[in-house]
Order: sequence, then C-alpha cells, then structure tokens
Amino acid sequence: MNRMSNTVIGFLNILTLISSIVIIGTALWMGKSKTTCEHFLQKPLLVLGLAIMVLSLAGLIGACCDVAWVLWVYLFFMVFIIVTLMGLTLFGLIVTSHGGGVGVPGRVYREFKLEEYHPWLKTRVMDANYWLTIKTCLLGSLTCSKLALWTPIDYLQKDLSPLQSGCCKPPTSCVYNTDTPIQQESDCYRWNNAATVLCYDCDSCRAGVLETVRRDWHKLSIVNVVIVLFLIAIYCVGCCAFKNAKRPQHYGFPYGRYGMAKSRPGWEQSWSRWWHGRDRYY
Repeated sequence: MNRMSNTVIGFLNILTLISSIVIIGTALWMGKSKTTCEHFLQKPLLVLGLAIMVLSLAGLIGACCDVAWVLWVYLFFMVFIIVTLMGLTLFGLIVTSHGGGVGVPGRVYREFKLEEYHPWLKTRVMDANYWLTIKTCLLGSLTCSKLALWTPIDYLQKDLSPLQSGCCKPPTSCVYNTDTPIQQESDCYRWNNAATVLCYDCDSCRAGVLETVRRDWHKLSIVNVVIVLFLIAIYCVGCCAFKNAKRPQHYGFPYGRYGMAKSRPGWEQSWSRWWHGRDRYY
C-alpha cells in the first residue's frame, strides 16, 4: 500500500507529460499556421504546456525515486499552478462575457460591433502594432478568398465566420448605389474592393477577431476546469506519495517482518499483558 500512491502518481504524471506535449504542439501550430490568426491564446498555451511538462517530470522523479524534497517542490508548484489556472479561467470568463454579435434580418450570419466587447480586449486590437500583425496574418490566410466566387444569393443563404463577416465584406447596412450622400457607419467608408484592402481596417474586422477569441477562450476555459480537477486529484495522491517518501527518513528503517516501525503499545497490548500477569499478585 505504501508504494501504491507512488505508482498511481507516476502513471498520472506520464499522462500529464503527454498532454503537455500536445499543448505545446498546439501553441506552436497556432504560431505558424496560415489558417488561423489567433495569437491571443498562443503564449498562454505555450506557458501552460511548459509548466505542466516541468511539473510532470518533477513528479515522476519524486515518485519513482522516493525523493521527499523533490515531491515537496512538486506539491508546492502544483498548488501554484492550480491557483493560477483558476485565476486565469475566472479572468477569461469575465473578459469574454461580452459580445456575441447581432442577427441580420434576412441573413444567416451575424455581425459584430467593437463597442460590445470588454475594454481590455478592445485595447489590444486598437494598438496599431498589434493590429498590423493580425492584419498581415489575415492577408496571408484563406479567410476571404473563399468568398471571391460567392453570388448575392450565397450571402443570403450561407453562414459566415466572425472573421469573414467582419473583414471580408462591408456592413450589411451600407448603401453605395445612391446619388444622394447619406450618413453611414464609418466602416462603410473604409471598405474597398481591392483584395489587399477589403475591410481589414474596419472596426467590424477587429470585432470579428475578438469574437473568434471569445469563442475559443470559452472552450479553453472548459479545458482549464477539467485540468484543474485533474491536478487536484494528482495533488491528493501526491500528498500520500510525499508521506511515503518522508516516512523512512523520519522514523528510521522499516522494522519487523511486515516493515512496521516501532511504536508505543496500544491499549489492547497493555490489557493483554495485565490479564496474563494478574496471577502473580494472587
């Protein structure tokens, strides 16, 4: 039984080590992929994957070699990662609680407004240098090229992703075939048919990016909850492994046939001694 917790925590850390490799691979793929421009989640995923990898290796060493101080460090950082993940999950749910877009009458797709999103997210996409990186990625992707052959009927019957809705077309409310100037949204004047311009500088495009981030961040929050519950289970088993690794150092080497340490006699042993020795006094 003393080795059971060490075996279990070793097996669980092998699973977390494999999952950390998957997380790191996903983060690297997001950085080099030409089909996604979601740089918001790349660094958090990379940091999370590296942290879980280091933690898993420490847990394996501590459990397999019965090194008490390594397990102590392992458990300490385990608590730190659990608290950090819980904080990030709560923060993510707060900043992504806004948005979602609005339906367009007679259309399947939705349109998105920048002012609907959390100020922290809006600050990121309004930064000129950061938006230049996103815009360059969008130009190199296939986000808008898929709509080049669409007919007006397709826009009535087919759905659009948030990026396609915000970056590849002007807002549906825009009117261009009119001789009388009318007041319209600012994005209507930013739109251009050129493939390198389109609506990449529109606020609707920034909103489309934030909506994509919002949806993926919600999925990541669910994954974080599962990871936190899994880490809490590993932490409980790790505490047992830490006690097992610490016991030989604190109480000395195992004693007796069954490896039990010396201890003070219990009440049943004291009672047995008194019962068998009572004839001496009579």
